[in-house]
Amino acid sequence: MKLTTREIAVFAMLGAVMYVSKIVMEFAPNIHLLGVFTVSYTVVYRKKALYPIYTYVLLNGVLYGFAAWWIPYLYVWTVLWGAVMLLPQDMPKKLRPFVYMVVCAAHGFLFGTLYAPAQALLYGLSFKGTIAWIIAGLPWDFMHGVSNFFCGLLIVPVISALRLAEKNMGHG
Repeated sequence: MKLTTREIAVFAMLGAVMYVSKIVMEFAPNIHLLGVFTVSYTVVYRKKALYPIYTYVLLNGVLYGFAAWWIPYLYVWTVLWGAVMLLPQDMPKKLRPFVYMVVCAAHGFLFGTLYAPAQALLYGLSFKGTIAWIIAGLPWDFMHGVSNFFCGLLIVPVISALRLAEKNMGHG
């Protein structure tokens, strides 16, 4: 996955956009555009979407500290990326928005469960403790999933904007 200088610059900016969008939305817990950007970048850039996604992850560590909360970030966004990579690229156009919204929502609903293995390992939680941790977070995961679904309305417009930008740069 060799990158051009232009791609390095674009992916750095897209990762920064993810990070800034998170900062802007911090007043609303578990409501953000990170799933929207992860899905959109993956649809447009496929494997190379990992570059802006991990730019975002790295920025979180650099600016907030490489603490225990950050470790699950090394894989939770990759799960969403992987789910989108598995979607057929030739889906009917009318079906795409709904499928993208559902996948984005599923990631939000499962976020605590995806986060749990790292919590269990880092804090020595038993299986029962891990399940209790997941259950305690369900209200937050519910809010996360519902907000991801509705924020997912922006996925197709973001994909269109990215494709238009790529086309206008002569690379799409």
